[in-house]
Amino acid sequence: MSVFATATGVGSWPGTSAREAAEVVVGELHRLPHLVELPARGVGADMIGRAGAILVDIALDTVPRGYRIATGRRSVTRRAASLLDEDIDALEEAWEKAGLRGTGSVVKVQAPGPVTLAAHLELPGGHRAITDAGAVRDLTTSLAEGVEAHRAQLARRLEAAVVVQFDEPSLPAALAGRLTGVTSLNPVHPVDEAMVIGLLDECTATVDAAVAVHICAAALPWKVLQSSTIEAVSVDQQQLGSADLDGIGEFVESGRTVLLGAVPGTTGAARTSVEQIAAAVAAVTDRLGFARTVLQDRIGVTPACGLAAATPEWARTAIELAQRTADALAEDPDAI
Repeated sequence: MSVFATATGVGSWPGTSAREAAEVVVGELHRLPHLVELPARGVGADMIGRAGAILVDIALDTVPRGYRIATGRRSVTRRAASLLDEDIDALEEAWEKAGLRGTGSVVKVQAPGPVTLAAHLELPGGHRAITDAGAVRDLTTSLAEGVEAHRAQLARRLEAAVVVQFDEPSLPAALAGRLTGVTSLNPVHPVDEAMVIGLLDECTATVDAAVAVHICAAALPWKVLQSSTIEAVSVDQQQLGSADLDGIGEFVESGRTVLLGAVPGTTGAARTSVEQIAAAVAAVTDRLGFARTVLQDRIGVTPACGLAAATPEWARTAIELAQRTADALAEDPDAI
């Protein structure tokens, strides 16, 4: 069974308290807790900002549109590193309290994927880094090395296995040429599929652990994902169209895992039950003609994207529902 065939969180979390978040995540997710991101803390705490603490020999600074590649060690990079250290300290404390050190438990960490990182970072001249092939290569190498160092550090501190999730929300837009340039005179051309596969594979080869890619967008690039060496794909179930079912089927048939964001990310559906979520997850694999055992071995459950905008109460409920659903699927999938 894949390490990803269970319940976990996507990554982002509401609020600003790393300690409170870590206690909830470790307490509720008993097979694959994650190191959360708390974007409400501001610069350096969001998905792209955290990369400032991870990239090797590349610094970030802020600009009106977001982040820019900079020279020297800037205050933004120092802040990102400080916040990440705070998050790791909090997780280690919660891990110790729960008695999980040395038990063989697994933890997940997240980082922006190479395409999304290059799409969101500006070059010194103001253009997106993704418009410069050399910059993309340098960013990818720096990212892969930094994520592996981050993963290894956390594994040492927790005495646990650590797996990695690369977040690629901008990948579909980059492949389709939907990214905007600085002006209409500077279009961002579609990225090449073969190049994307190479970037993902470089990250996978550098990281000494199982790797998943998370995409919370429609029009999933299944050809690219299927051709890469990643072990798992994490998607929002509500974003899936009919074409995605074939992609899921082929991905699972190749012996890999799909995590479905089946738990609502907001309190608007607070009455959602484990039975309803499990039935919705099972409906996907049933439509594809898989035996119910695939729910135990190749399907994971997560909340949908957007949990950072939820209330802390719903965030706790969402991951609790995800875990209880995964437990129900593992215990008796035929009873769903």
